[in-house]
Amino acid sequence: MQGRLTPRIIGFLNIIEREFFDLFCSVDGVGVKKALRAMVRPVGEVASAIEDQDAKVLSSLPGIGPAMAERVIAKLRRKVPKFALLVARDVPPEASGKHDVISETYEVLRGLGHSEAEARKLVDGVLGSKKKFTDVQELLQIIYDKKNQ
Repeated sequence: MQGRLTPRIIGFLNIIEREFFDLFCSVDGVGVKKALRAMVRPVGEVASAIEDQDAKVLSSLPGIGPAMAERVIAKLRRKVPKFALLVARDVPPEASGKHDVISETYEVLRGLGHSEAEARKLVDGVLGSKKKFTDVQELLQIIYDKKNQ
């Protein structure tokens, strides 16, 4: 860069978003500058696209072409399920409490030995019912009741 460094201050809403950014920057050819340009969508949406291997969505991000999208998917698809559970910050307050219950339930399922994909599938299967969950215990009970049927 011939001595022409441009300082950048990067802020994150939480540590999870920071982890995702660092992970995204770990892909060959994606540096801080390119990652900053590409992060125009919520982390959960980008992580879901990576997990679903949706190169079309990823290549629509600024600075990410089709080849780079394939490279990102190849490197990160098994590392992003926990980030795919993130919900945008503009959700209503009652939904953010729900998100915490969902995230905690996902982590409990992972701790119980379920794979990332299986834990996500179990949580998603129950969320389709549109029922409101107040705590992790209730959600786990419904998941295992449904699984045992």
